[in-house]
Formats: sequence, C-alpha cells, structure tokens
Amino acid sequence: MEKPEEFNVLVVGAGAAGIGVGAVLKDLGLENFAILERHQIGESFRRWPQEMHFITPSFPSHGFGLLDLNAIARKTSPAINFQREHLTGNQYAEYLETVAYYFKLPVYTDVEVQKIEPLSQGQGFLVNVPDGILKTKFLIWAAGEFQYPNLTPFSGADLCLHNSQIASWTHLEGDEFIIIGGYESGMDAASNLVALGKRVKVLDRTGIWAEPNTDPSISLSPYTVQRMDFCYSTGRLELIGNAAVEEVKVVPGGYAVYSEYNKWVSPTQPILCTGFESSLKQIAHLFDWSEGYAGLTQEDESTITPGLFVVGPSVRHKNLIFCFIYKFRQRFAVVANAIAQRLGIDPTPLEIYRQEGMFLDDLSCCDDECLC
Repeated sequence: MEKPEEFNVLVVGAGAAGIGVGAVLKDLGLENFAILERHQIGESFRRWPQEMHFITPSFPSHGFGLLDLNAIARKTSPAINFQREHLTGNQYAEYLETVAYYFKLPVYTDVEVQKIEPLSQGQGFLVNVPDGILKTKFLIWAAGEFQYPNLTPFSGADLCLHNSQIASWTHLEGDEFIIIGGYESGMDAASNLVALGKRVKVLDRTGIWAEPNTDPSISLSPYTVQRMDFCYSTGRLELIGNAAVEEVKVVPGGYAVYSEYNKWVSPTQPILCTGFESSLKQIAHLFDWSEGYAGLTQEDESTITPGLFVVGPSVRHKNLIFCFIYKFRQRFAVVANAIAQRLGIDPTPLEIYRQEGMFLDDLSCCDDECLC
C-alpha cells in the first residue's frame, strides 16, 4: 500500500460550516489542510426547494461593526452580493463559492469520505476516499444535516413526500394537502402551497406556533410567523396541534393520516416535514451520545475521540443549540485556536475574530432571555 498523503487538518464538507472554518484556518496561516466535499460547494443549499428562502435576514451592517447574520467569513455579506434580505439556496451556494475563491481555499469536490479510522493514542486519523487513503493530524466534521432527511418517523412514512425531495412546490398536482410537522420546514411548505392557491392542513405533535420562545432554535422565527399570519388570513390554512401522527395508510380517495384519536384524509401525498438527522450519525461511534446529542468538549472536540472537532448545526452544549449560521460561526475560531495551540502555531491572527464577535469561547454569556 502506498504511503498516505498527509495533512495537518482535513475538513469534511464544503457548506456554510466547512467554508467558514476553512476561511478561519486560512487567516490563521495554517498550511497543508484540505476541505473534502462529496458533491459541490454548497450542495445542500442547491437542493432546497426552489421557493425556499433563508429565515434569517441578511443586512449590510459592516459600517457599524456588525456582521451580516448569514455571513460565514469576515468582511463578506450575502446582502451586498445579492441585494436580497432572504436569499434562496442557490444564491447562498453562489456566495459560498465566492468566499472559497476569494480565500483560495483548498476545496476538493466530488470526493466522498468512505471511512474514518482514528489512530491509536490520538495520533490522528486515516480517511478513506475513492482514490486512496489520506492521513491527518486533526479532522473537522462539517457535513451539515440537509442531505440526511428523517424519512422514517412513523409507520407508513414512506408513503409521504419529504420536503427535501421537492424541487419546486409548483410541481405538485392537486388542490388539498396535509403537512406533517409544524416547525420551519413545515411552515415554509404551507406558505408556498397557500401562495399557489392550495388548501393546507398542518399537523404538529405540539402546536409549536402557539409556543413562543426567545430562542429561534426551538420556536418559529419572526419571518415565518409573519408569513403564517398572512396565510392564515386567506382561510386556506388550518393549523392542528396536539396531533402526534402514528401512521399513514393508502385508502380509497387518497391517504389516511392517523394520530392516537384522530384521522385525516388527504387526496394527495402527505408532505413530510419532520426535519433532518445529524450527519454525525455517519460516524456515531466516535462520539458519546449519552445526553441525546454528540458530546463535545469546550473546544467542540469529541469527548471520546481526541482530534475530532465539529462545526456547524450539530454543535450543542447542554441547552445551547448552535443550529443557525449566526450561532455556529462564532465557534470556528474556537476550533482553530485549539488546533493552533497543538500545532505550535501563533494564534494571534484570531484576535480579530474575538473583536468582531466571532470567537465565542465563554458559553456562560449566552442568554436568550429578553426584557421586552
């Protein structure tokens, strides 16, 4: 077997998290790293339904020392690039490509990571790819979630159509639809179908639209609530809470959706908006899942696999959920700093990230409470 090509750092995934942390590594002056992407840069965003937009607004606020909420690198702004407040997936993928080009990031596309083997005593990793084996001292997992839809939440879910499988809502035939799941993807599906003149029922196990919370990671965003208010006013949207779906069956006239005590019939395929699995499930054995999510150190490193770091929406510390870009980008420099210390690299270039609010290493300051 040929000697593996060796790197200081390998990043898996070239989406918002992978490109973002890559830009930080470049600013750090790190040499000999690579970003591996099994498709193309920003692939998950390219796969969004055509009508789907960011729920977080982009705004050019650099002149006042504030970063665009959807920017993943300093001195960049999707709002300025596209003159849009709520970008489409394709627009954001183009933004990521622009960042990668500007920073001259070493991105290798169409490279699928097939297997990861930790070496003994924390000596790095062997990464199996189609052309051979790569060796790296540190591995940063940035594979995201959108390409891993939750397709089997209940019996008969295979009869439904998951929202991630829809290229455009205009492609769906029919006038009445049932949507299972009332969080962001469910409400996005509902608003787009109502805009097309369809009648829509949204079934949700809790009724999240009636449970406001200051943390948008666990409640609907203001952008979504605003859209829902308009859709509800049309009379074509029905919101049904406390509807924990247990099964879907084919029946004469369409599909029956069952909860413990109720039944709804749809003439069209029910739309499954049950979210996504963490891509960390692909390497689940390298993490401690005893708390229900991947256990990470204060530096976002696996608690059981030294040298394996996580960036992106799967990062979680107890009740702090970093699932939005403006949240998880604050941890890129934390990971880069940890790697710099161990490689003996001067971390001084990262101080600018701290000054600009992109180096969040004190989680005690995170508080979503709002006084008014």
